[in-house]
Amino acid sequence: MKTSLRTFIGTTTLTLVLGTITLAGPAYAAKPVGSGEGASSEQTAGSDGTGIYAAARIQYSGSVAKGGGKGNVTSADVNWTPPPCWYAPYLGAKDFKKKMSADLEKAASTPGMTGHAGAAIGQAKSHYEDEFGWADTPGYKDYNVEKDGEGMFWAGVENPDEPDILKRSACTDLPFWVDNGEAPPPQHEEAITPEILAALAYQHMQLPDTKVSLAPEETTKVNLPTWAWLDKAVFDEVQATAAINAPGFDLTATTTAKPVSLKLEPGTPDAETYPASGECTINADGSIGEPYAKGKADQTPPCGIKYLRSSGDGTYDLQATITWDIAWTGSGGAGGDLPDGTFGNAQAVTVQEIQSINR
Repeated sequence: MKTSLRTFIGTTTLTLVLGTITLAGPAYAAKPVGSGEGASSEQTAGSDGTGIYAAARIQYSGSVAKGGGKGNVTSADVNWTPPPCWYAPYLGAKDFKKKMSADLEKAASTPGMTGHAGAAIGQAKSHYEDEFGWADTPGYKDYNVEKDGEGMFWAGVENPDEPDILKRSACTDLPFWVDNGEAPPPQHEEAITPEILAALAYQHMQLPDTKVSLAPEETTKVNLPTWAWLDKAVFDEVQATAAINAPGFDLTATTTAKPVSLKLEPGTPDAETYPASGECTINADGSIGEPYAKGKADQTPPCGIKYLRSSGDGTYDLQATITWDIAWTGSGGAGGDLPDGTFGNAQAVTVQEIQSINR
């Protein structure tokens, strides 16, 4: 029975062998919507004349969190999560040889690297120096140096925003070669794709912090309907884009969020919502609810709240949560839907103990 190199080495030994070979966290660039400015690429192809290529990093643009952090959108599907790790273009052959051979030499000289661990290091070395590889795993003659410039070695990338370290470090396959313009081998299911980029754009998306308009505004009366609405002008779709490029490799995906409804939670059980579900759907013109106008005090608002008890010396925290329909498009005409996203704001509402009002 043949044994694959991955099985022989094992995850623990593989971590010791590869050391810092896993790509560093992605380079981020946040730009406001409509700025017309994309993130500048940090990748260079043979800029020093040696044919050495830099690691490819994901660039973010559009409505994304500043500083490259996680955005404020929450998936409505509790079972959906962004990818915890993936495989992406890492280094050209010459640069990979320099990096990998140094790492293997360092690992071999580490105290305690004997027995199984020492043998694993030897097999990893053979994997990249001998074209016959190990067992059922084909190798690379002299780190594929003869093909430098014709492709890249791919390696695992951890998602820095994944809290589960086991999931984050699950992409432990040995770095593998991919020719320029070719798809990664099918056994590497986590290889970067437009769909993965779309999910990462979703994770970094920053939805607008839109305050719901209320009438009366911050102070209302017991048993008096409070109207709530959002104008289309301040309530529109947003987009976030994730892109990755390297010599012979270029992918991009744009995730678009469109507002579809507003959920009102009064902050107290002593209240009624309009409609009764508290879910105000979007109007044909893109707005939600209806602005209050003089003479509507006796009418029932299409979107709003009626408080049945005073807030006393405090306030009620009105939670206004917007649901966004999220879809994506990417390289090669790819595209599809992602789980709805939500983002909510809390607004302090004072409710006064007045039972009747002169109109």
